[in-house]
Amino acid sequence: MYNKKGMMRNKWIVTLLLLCVAICVKAKTKEYNVMDYDAVADGKTLTHGSINRAIEAAAGNGGGRVVVPRGEYLCGSIRMKSGVELHLADGAKIIAAPESMHAYDAREPWEGPQYQDGGHTFFHNSLIWADGEHDIAVTGKGFIDGVGLTKKDKEKAGIVQGGGVDTGDKSIAFKLCKNVKISDVTIYRGGHFAIIVTGCENTLIEGITVDTNRDGVDIDCCKRLVIRNSVVNTSHDDAIVLKSSYALKKVVPCEDVTVENCTVTGYKCGTYLDGTKIPEPVGWVCGRIKLGTESNGGYRNIKIKNCRGEYSSGLAFESVDQGLMENVRVDGMFIDHTHHYPIYITTGCRNRGPEERADISTGRDIKIKNVTCLNADSIAGIIITGMPGTPLENISISKVRVEYAGGGRPEHVSREYREQGTNYPEPKFAGFTPSYGVYARHVSGLKLSNLTFTTKRPDARPMIMLDDVEDYSIRNVNGPGERLVIK
Repeated sequence: MYNKKGMMRNKWIVTLLLLCVAICVKAKTKEYNVMDYDAVADGKTLTHGSINRAIEAAAGNGGGRVVVPRGEYLCGSIRMKSGVELHLADGAKIIAAPESMHAYDAREPWEGPQYQDGGHTFFHNSLIWADGEHDIAVTGKGFIDGVGLTKKDKEKAGIVQGGGVDTGDKSIAFKLCKNVKISDVTIYRGGHFAIIVTGCENTLIEGITVDTNRDGVDIDCCKRLVIRNSVVNTSHDDAIVLKSSYALKKVVPCEDVTVENCTVTGYKCGTYLDGTKIPEPVGWVCGRIKLGTESNGGYRNIKIKNCRGEYSSGLAFESVDQGLMENVRVDGMFIDHTHHYPIYITTGCRNRGPEERADISTGRDIKIKNVTCLNADSIAGIIITGMPGTPLENISISKVRVEYAGGGRPEHVSREYREQGTNYPEPKFAGFTPSYGVYARHVSGLKLSNLTFTTKRPDARPMIMLDDVEDYSIRNVNGPGERLVIK
């Protein structure tokens, strides 16, 4: 169970993480200006070779700060090395080269089946990448424009042999690194993922701004990571997403992660940066803080605190690939214009992994409080669904206010809401929930308290529906219509 002792442990972990990152960034202060290595800041001449030479010189001398001064730098792959901070000065712009220039490194070899998307599998074909390095940082008020990067998964799941010259895929990709810092930079149209960190330990992501049209920040199989004081705008995919894929060819949980004081939005790509903030039409998903979908290793000791969403999908916690999701805490979330659902907690049996595994996806000890969602979609209320015979356990939702669009019809009440099963776990595909406020199924230990629901239009559905729910308590829950239906 998650208790005071566990909370103290997390505080010590975060304190230690920040100290480690501070030490790794400040320990080496010698500077290497890329202009001294023949960099050309005209935005037209490929110059990542000069930046790489500066990085190699710094690493060869025990580490240091590689400075990219004001100017525009057309680049392919930049390879980070241990002990090096890549500092993008205010006014510096790294521009991702187009595919036609063949400027990106070949993706690393991969033997055997992929159980995850290519974006999670390959790192070397990125704009800025590191594999197995330590004490690395990307800092500064500079700008990364991923204009030449693909936003598509061109490396489909299957059998991939060897390497080859690749399209640039991601803006920043770090794998199996220790003591990592990414701070203050701005990333625009960041490619498949603007940032991905996989299998990394002791990571701080702070003060960044991302405005992109695929994933913003992917945190996969990581230990001891903090992302705070950042803005991530993603018009067509997830903003801040935790995953635990099979990219390391073994089950690795994502654990001891804190997301704090962050804003996630779903405006049209580029309009957050220019200040116009034009909403995209509601389609797939946008914005949102999410756990999943890749979930082979599960999630443990996750904290989300004092975050905000605008034109964003709601909180989504999904374990569908045989992982355990436990000790998840949310304290403080505000979303205005909430797409599709306010809160979604689910397990399923997609089981995207080796067939010999016998594990069953499970979730337990999840507490969510102090959440406000305005202008919420009518399709779904708060959704909490486990699997038959394997319920979600010990779920607590308290101090939550949701303003729904309303408009649910009588036929929605009697419809059979689909079991998650092997389906892709997105509520949009499941259709209207039978209740507008909370729908819970296959749950053992459910606490609902101090919830307030309103609807802009009359809604024929009950406020709460429980189906195969044991050991529940409902206290101080208010809203229009029938209060509770038990199936």
